[in-house]
Formats: sequence, C-alpha cells, structure tokens
Amino acid sequence: MLDGIEILCGGHRTRLKWHRLQRRPEDIPFTPARLREGMALGASMEVDLRRRVDGGFACLHDETLDRETTGQGPVAAAGFADLRALRMRGQDGTPTAERLLLLEDLAELAAAGADPATLVQLDLKEADAALDGRSVDAFQSALAPVAGRFILSGGDWAAVRRLGADVLRLGFDPCDDDTLGTLVTAADAERFIAAALERAPEAAMIYLSWPIVLRADALGVDLIAACHAAGKSVDAWTLNPDHPDASAALVRLVALRANQITTDAPGVLEAMFRATRRP
Repeated sequence: MLDGIEILCGGHRTRLKWHRLQRRPEDIPFTPARLREGMALGASMEVDLRRRVDGGFACLHDETLDRETTGQGPVAAAGFADLRALRMRGQDGTPTAERLLLLEDLAELAAAGADPATLVQLDLKEADAALDGRSVDAFQSALAPVAGRFILSGGDWAAVRRLGADVLRLGFDPCDDDTLGTLVTAADAERFIAAALERAPEAAMIYLSWPIVLRADALGVDLIAACHAAGKSVDAWTLNPDHPDASAALVRLVALRANQITTDAPGVLEAMFRATRRP
C-alpha cells in the first residue's frame, strides 16, 4: 500500500516528509485534519511558523495573511483572537472551512497522541531580530511537554537556537537563493558543507535543497555523507513529481542515503520510486 511515509532501499530508510502538511498537491496547507492523520501514521511533516503580536506563533508561510487566509495585513500585527477567527484559503484562493493552525493547536494535537515515529518540522520563517522574550516563553512553554514530536529548523541559526535550545531537537538550513550558482568546483561544495556544519554544531538535521545535493554529487562531493560523518541527518527539499528528471533525482537521493525527502506528493514519489525497481 502506498501511504507516502517512507522508501526502503538497500537496508536504508528515506522518509517522505509532507511539505506544508500536504499529502497531495491539491491539499489545503496546514490543516488540523492532515496533522492528525500524519500523527496517526507516524509521518514526517512540515509546518511553517510566523510570529504573532502577542509573542505566540501561527502556522503560515507568508509574512502577510492575505494569500493563505481570509485575513489581511502582517501576521506579526495579529493576535490570538484575530487569527482564531480566520479560515485558510484553498490552492485557488477560495476561502475554506479549515481554521488556521496556531502553535497552541500543534501542542494540543501532539499531546492527544501520536505514533512514536511522528516528527513535525517547525520551519521558522523569522529572523533572530524579530524574536523577543515573549516569543521564547510562548514557544518553550507550549512545546516542552511534547518536544519529542518536533524539530525546530530555519536558516537563521541564532533564531533557531534562541527558541529551541535545551527544549527540542534543532535543524539548520544553510541554503540561500544563490547557493546553487556558487557551486562550480568540488572545492566550492566542500567549503559550503564545511561552513554549514561549523555554523550549527548542535543541529541534529541539515536541510539541503535537492538541486544543491545533486550539483555537489556531480562535482564528486557527497554532501549527505559529510553530514552523516558529523553525526547529522539530512533532509533534501523540495522534490515534486513534476520537476524535470524527478525520477532520476529521486533514485539518486535515495542512493546517497538521504534521511528525508521533502515533497508535496509523497505517495506519488513512493510510486515513482517503486516503478524504477520493476524489472
């Protein structure tokens, strides 16, 4: 049965992480129903975090409410009550009945029970300068009782450490928009991963854009092996079935022993990989 949870190959497990809590490309992002479903199945899932005016967090990708919800204006200017009244928009922008997930909801759903294999990545979309003591207190008080279900990640390592240090597992994403273009030689790839590992020594997982992983691989540098040698897992993001040469990319990422692959279509990727195994 294709459940979009993992790919097993050669004794190695590569988890398929549900990007923005989407099990299918047409799913409404960040819904409580998908989160409950994933927790029951022991899935790896991702939720984005944006700070609220009261110090808490909302599960949204954008800085503003307009595209993803029925609200308007900056997420950072809205409080608990404002956000609780909002509904999520579908992929076509149409308002739906799905309410907006808040940090408190994540903690409540995790506390209600989950398969032990469940892991929810909290992808922090805020810079360290945007956080304050209220943010730290709200985050840690909500998640400390259920910390084992979550990993906090982001591109601003100072922000990730400020929120999550000594509370839950941490992850680091060292990839910028221009990183791929800087990888011209093997030495470039080696410097990139060495700098990432030096920047975030406490990180349990390193999040790498999959084209960067494969560019380095073509240059003869195995970024995933370098992270494994440092005691860290690797998530390769975000591979979808409609990407050019997606099947070949998937096979190579699994062969390189990626621990996770982020995708909007985990079941389709699983089927795609199985198709490559047929005689």
